[in-house]
Amino acid sequence: MIHIAVLASGRGSNFQAIINGVKEGDINGKIEVLITDNPDAKAIERAKKNKIPFEVVERKNFKERIEMDQRIKAILDSHNIDLVVLAGYMRIIKSKELLASYKNKIINIHPSLLPSFGGNTTAQKDAFDYGCKISGLTIHFVTPDVDAGPIIYQEAVDISDCRDETEVSLKILKHENKAYRKVVADFSKGTYVIKEGRRTQFIHFPIKKH
Repeated sequence: MIHIAVLASGRGSNFQAIINGVKEGDINGKIEVLITDNPDAKAIERAKKNKIPFEVVERKNFKERIEMDQRIKAILDSHNIDLVVLAGYMRIIKSKELLASYKNKIINIHPSLLPSFGGNTTAQKDAFDYGCKISGLTIHFVTPDVDAGPIIYQEAVDISDCRDETEVSLKILKHENKAYRKVVADFSKGTYVIKEGRRTQFIHFPIKKH
């Protein structure tokens, strides 16, 4: 069983998908803590409802940005976290110490087929404005380079019938929820290893009974 931490800033729909995966037995793990930078995040309500501890780590409470990441690392360390899931976390992790300590243990989901429309928070709008007929989602390891870590999973989504960026966002989000749940479930039953630079391969481990 793996120990999971989720970082979220908003509504937490992907957080909920992971909660459901744990409850329904797809994910062999436990969500130990939710960390958010937003005291008004709806994700907090989801944590309370499911009796998941949460920590609010706001930028305004730290003189330097790096101190915020150091606080996050301390929380992760205290819970013996095996996997850190960024689920709509709207800040870039800048601490080299945090990234090094949790190398290949921090994953993020981005609403585009990377490397297209990476490095920003307007990927759905950019894809729509550009006239893309196909967009999608990418789940990748987090590295110092934004949205440039080794890709774990990608899925194409037909957005040709969407009338605006809101419809694009909602359509991709439905696929995100299922995909993130699947990838976290995979992590709970094995590991992803990086081969040939950015290429990843999943290795299954038998589930240990507790």
